[in-house]
Amino acid sequence: MRKLLPGMLILLLFFSFNTHAKECVVLLHGLARTAGAMEKMAKALNEAGYVAVNIDYPSRDYAIEILAPMVVPAALGQCVEQKATPIHFVTHSMGGILLRYYLQDQTIANLGRVVMMGPPNQGSQVVDKLKSVPGFAAFNGPAGLQLGTGDEDIPKKLGAVNFELGVIAGTRSINWILSRYLPNPDDGKVSVENTRVDGMCALVTVPVTHPYLMKRKKVFKQVVSFLENGTFFGEAAQQIDCAAQKHLPMCEGENCYSSTSGL
Repeated sequence: MRKLLPGMLILLLFFSFNTHAKECVVLLHGLARTAGAMEKMAKALNEAGYVAVNIDYPSRDYAIEILAPMVVPAALGQCVEQKATPIHFVTHSMGGILLRYYLQDQTIANLGRVVMMGPPNQGSQVVDKLKSVPGFAAFNGPAGLQLGTGDEDIPKKLGAVNFELGVIAGTRSINWILSRYLPNPDDGKVSVENTRVDGMCALVTVPVTHPYLMKRKKVFKQVVSFLENGTFFGEAAQQIDCAAQKHLPMCEGENCYSSTSGL
C-alpha cells in the first residue's frame, strides 16, 4: 500500500471535516420577545456543534395564523442555505404554538427533535383572567389574545403532536400576582400541567421562572440532552411512551446526558 505524504493526509482530513454536515436548530422566541432573548441559547447550541438559526419575528403584530406561515418557512430556508440537516427546533413559550400550528397542515423534510420551554400547550389561565383588562391587548397583540384555555383559543384547537417532543417546564415564579391565577406548580405564566400535550415524549421540570428558561445553563444542558438522545436527565425527568420513539432505547438519570457537549 502506498504511503500518504503528510501534505496529502492533511488535505484529506481537511475535506473530511469540512464536508461533514452539521445539524440545524431553529430557535423561536416567545410573545413580546425578540431574537435577543434566545442569544445565550444560540451560543450554547453553537458551542455544542449545532448550527443555530435564531429567528426574529413581530410577535405582537399579527395573529398566530399569520405568524406561523411567516416565521417557520423563513427559518427553514436558513437551514437549507447552510446545508444543515436534520432540522431541530427549540422554542420558548408561544414559539412552540407557532410550530404546532404550522405542522397542522405542513410537513418539514428532515424534521428532527423539538424542545419546547414553557409552552402554553393547553393555554394559560393568565390570558383567561387578563385579556379583558385594559392595556392587555395593546401590549400583547392579536396572538396574545389567542393563548387562553378556552375551546375557541388556538392551543385547544391543535391536536396531538406526531414528532419527537420534549417539554421543559419551570416551577419557580417571580410574579406572585400572575401565579394566583395558575394551578401550581407554575413558572408565573404557564402551569406545569398546561405545558403537556398528547404525543409528547418527555417532560422535565426545572426551578426556573418563565422569562429565564432560555437563559439558564441547567436548561441548556437539558436541551442538548434531548436533541442528542431524545431524553432528559435527572430525578425530575419523565420519559413518556410516545409513537415517535417506539423504536428508540430508553435510559434513565445521568446516563441520558452526553457530557461531551461542553456545556
